Amino acid sequence: MDIDLMLKVYPFFLEAAWVTIMLSVLTAMLGLICGTLGASARLSRFALLRFLGAAYVSLFRGTPALIQLFILYFGGPQIGIQLDAFEAGVIGLGINAGAYMTETIRGAIIAIDKGQREAARTLGLSSWQATYKVVLPQAARLMVRPLGVNLNMLIKATALVAAIAVVELTYTAQRYIGSTYKPFEMFLLAGILYMIIIYVTGRGVAWLDRKVQIT
Repeated sequence: MDIDLMLKVYPFFLEAAWVTIMLSVLTAMLGLICGTLGASARLSRFALLRFLGAAYVSLFRGTPALIQLFILYFGGPQIGIQLDAFEAGVIGLGINAGAYMTETIRGAIIAIDKGQREAARTLGLSSWQATYKVVLPQAARLMVRPLGVNLNMLIKATALVAAIAVVELTYTAQRYIGSTYKPFEMFLLAGILYMIIIYVTGRGVAWLDRKVQIT
């Protein structure tokens, strides 16, 4: 194993790791927004919204994320959608992640006993107030760990954007393999950085989970 080569190229991998982190953060934010809207639609009293929410989940969970990225980035210009590779990566992965987060959020909400909402309504709270002040705070405690799992999967899924030439960790590893012919060292270095990012994220999720459990 060529340690000297790894030490020589690691600053470039650190730059790529920062791109991976930014991609993960922006994608997670978009995914959470889509997941919240999707869960709201799936729990709506209106049949059309429930149908649209279910269709969204089925479509984006039922097709490969890589195909979705290709359609958005390569097929988008045909219908007037012009995005650079990073933008396409954020939007494509964010919408895909939102489909998984939809079910996580919905599952946490329906896990709360219906009596909680009914009790809130008897106290004079509106349906929205009962949801916002009573149901969601309890559901949030149930969401943290599953959403942490979704985030873990999302960080690893960012490797897919290498296929549309976003210069993140996987793409950087592939680029240096082409010039060094050292795939083991390059992928090992990328893998170590992925592990560090995921470990730090996992510790953050664990801290947040403990925080919400005691509040």
